[in-house]
Amino acid sequence: MFHHISRLLLLLCLCTTFPATAQDMPDMWNKSAVANATHPGLQWFRGAKFGLFIHWGLYSKLGGRWNDSSYYGSGEWIMYRAQAPAAVYGKVAETFNPVGFDADEWAETAREAGIKYMVITAKHHEGFSMYDSKVTDFDIVDASPYKKDPMKALSAACKAKGIQFGFYYSQFLDWHEPNGGGNNWDFKGEKDYQQYYRSKSIPQLKELLTNYGPLGIVWFDMPGGLSSAQTKTMIDSLRVLQPNCLFSSRVGHDLGDYRDFGDSEVPPVPIAGAWESIYTHNDSWGYIQHDLNFKSPTEIIRLLANVASKGGNLMLNVGPDGNGKWPAYSVTYLKATGKWLQTYGESIYGTTWGLIPAQPWGVTTSKPGKLFLHVWQTPANRQLRVPGITAKVKSVKIMGSNTVLSWKQLPEETIVQLPATLPDTRNTVLVMEYSGQQSDLSQLRTQTVSSEYPAAEIPAVWAVFNGNAKTKLFTYSHYFGDWKHDNCITGMITPDDAVVFPLDIQDAGDYKVILDYACEPGNASRQGLVTVGGQQLPFLSLTTGTYNSHLPMSFIQHSVGIIHIDKAGKQNLTVKPASGNKNELCWLRKVILQPVK
Repeated sequence: MFHHISRLLLLLCLCTTFPATAQDMPDMWNKSAVANATHPGLQWFRGAKFGLFIHWGLYSKLGGRWNDSSYYGSGEWIMYRAQAPAAVYGKVAETFNPVGFDADEWAETAREAGIKYMVITAKHHEGFSMYDSKVTDFDIVDASPYKKDPMKALSAACKAKGIQFGFYYSQFLDWHEPNGGGNNWDFKGEKDYQQYYRSKSIPQLKELLTNYGPLGIVWFDMPGGLSSAQTKTMIDSLRVLQPNCLFSSRVGHDLGDYRDFGDSEVPPVPIAGAWESIYTHNDSWGYIQHDLNFKSPTEIIRLLANVASKGGNLMLNVGPDGNGKWPAYSVTYLKATGKWLQTYGESIYGTTWGLIPAQPWGVTTSKPGKLFLHVWQTPANRQLRVPGITAKVKSVKIMGSNTVLSWKQLPEETIVQLPATLPDTRNTVLVMEYSGQQSDLSQLRTQTVSSEYPAAEIPAVWAVFNGNAKTKLFTYSHYFGDWKHDNCITGMITPDDAVVFPLDIQDAGDYKVILDYACEPGNASRQGLVTVGGQQLPFLSLTTGTYNSHLPMSFIQHSVGIIHIDKAGKQNLTVKPASGNKNELCWLRKVILQPVK
């Protein structure tokens, strides 16, 4: 995967559509995720919710090692990172013999995991084709001792299991080809990108759309070298072959059928239309033998619920090894996720975003007449408070059982009495059935604060902005390909640039106020003020380091003081500079309120 690269390669990719490193939040609130909202394939896609990405190629054989050096991060980029000569790297194909590959086993594992669609790399940036291509001999049938087309078997196996099948295809970057994008260490000088598209990229895409049955998706990546008009011409020529096949947004120029967010990115608020978040199970998309940082079943289950609560799909990646076997942790943890879905799948598949925004206890998803409450954290008093239920509640039950819970509906909230224990500490789902019309409060900015939980974390995006204050999306990496995305409040320069967080404080008492922010050295030591209910907490901003999108971004959790709340109710928490200055106060990521015990 990995779509943020060096400045040189950015210049090479003439028409790339990388996520911006700074994005105004107000635009995101209303922005549709889809360019072609009438595409016939969107119906199954919107309901699927859970997809499987598979990155498999020559890099899988290497497993993160080249010339006795270990590489961390995105293993599928090892040729680029090592600047390996194309002729030398190409010889890896001579020993690539994945005899352990079993298409039926892959498809059955995906089915048991609750996967509804699968997308696998037909050709990644290294240029090696993982199918029988007549366009080039640099493919698994002609160049490797395997001599078989694994994609034929896999497409058939997925069809037999009822899983939509699709291909990833890197249409511009190709480090094996002189006129392909990206390889300037072997192939110097001016390149003829049009020749590359004519001779390899477009003919291979037509092969994939012709020889493997009906495809659900062609997942493009790293666009470049084509104008908008040229991209449309390419797409039109491909659509003739399979009109029902979806094209991902990374085809470029906003011409895709649905929207893909950046690697490992979930939008902070619900997004209209069809869209997808992509994550890898560990830290690398392609197999790295020494990468054992796998997400637990709890992390996968909650990530899936969080993405669904925003209205999107999660496509989780697995990187098989050079023998065609999945990492054991991926098999085990995906099957554990599938077991959870057997009980709670109705709260994921076919849902829309949650009509109630995230709460201290978890998130919500929705279907007509039903609100699904995904409980990740139980309040100490076992009373689950759900704000903003405007419809008439008919019942509240624990999914997967006949357990009916008692509840009390009040004008501003509905209180559900939880039992002493819940069936699944990772994510127990309650289904609240109602009659009448439930208001969509998913963008309600008021955030709940309660002493029944260890802390309330209030993201920057829920603030009300004044003056020059706004939110921006910062993208950065800890190491190669490990992309992080944080929305932060910027533009707090004068006291008029205040940000206000509307709070519903449910319990009187003392609360510690913690500001989570980044601050560049030139902006440090500015005096700021936090104000709540007439109480002021002055503070000096502390330096955390200089922002660079290709370096780690450092944040500090700065405890600025304690406030006392006399009685429960609505309060506004304000953060602002104490005086005017040319420098920003900080880049505020969230406010944390911790009840003092």
